[in-house]
Amino acid sequence: MQPHWSPERTGALVGALLHAGVKTVYAASRAPGNLGATLALDPKRVRPVVLDVTNRDQVAALPARLTDVTLLVNNAAVLHFGGILDVPLDTLMAELDTNFYGKLVMARAFAPVIERNGGGAIVNMLTLVALASMPGLSVYNASKAAAWSMTQSLRASLAGKGVAVHGVFPGAVDTDMLAGVEMPKAAPEDVAAAIVAGVAANQEDIFPDAMSARVYAAWKQDHKAIERQFASM
Repeated sequence: MQPHWSPERTGALVGALLHAGVKTVYAASRAPGNLGATLALDPKRVRPVVLDVTNRDQVAALPARLTDVTLLVNNAAVLHFGGILDVPLDTLMAELDTNFYGKLVMARAFAPVIERNGGGAIVNMLTLVALASMPGLSVYNASKAAAWSMTQSLRASLAGKGVAVHGVFPGAVDTDMLAGVEMPKAAPEDVAAAIVAGVAANQEDIFPDAMSARVYAAWKQDHKAIERQFASM
């Protein structure tokens, strides 16, 4: 079971934000060497930030440095394959540390910054399998479902403070995270453009690709049917 991370999605999101006219984009990574292509999109507007969201000291130090933030995109994620009865507990805890707690501590760190700057938004990257679990992605499902619940709590806590909270539920996206998994996948650039458009339109829940939109429509009609369908995959 190997962890997966998707630099392609980060670069696509940065590109979409630049296209939308954002003046400065802070691109964060545990390994700044992975950001070469992202920084090259616009060396003047894209600024690298060394960040591991599981490092609480690093997170705590950021608001004093990045005082102009009005939009936080919580995109950090890891994925391990395996069944819920088989994945080692330390693997489960490590995935929760990034996919759930990492998003939470970043939101808690930057919500006051965004509010002081006159308002803005927090975007939590979730997943379609937060709605219904695929057994082979058991820990990923659970961590993202927890992040979905946390997203709703953030939305309620920040209501009236000028900080919108968006949950994004993509389906399969053509990144390294799903390398080797044979299925139709959306292009990262298309997904990123849909996310930025959804934020601009103030959509609280964003389903940014054809798969996610189709499954969400079916889930609203009969969520148990989707649960059974996903459980068989």
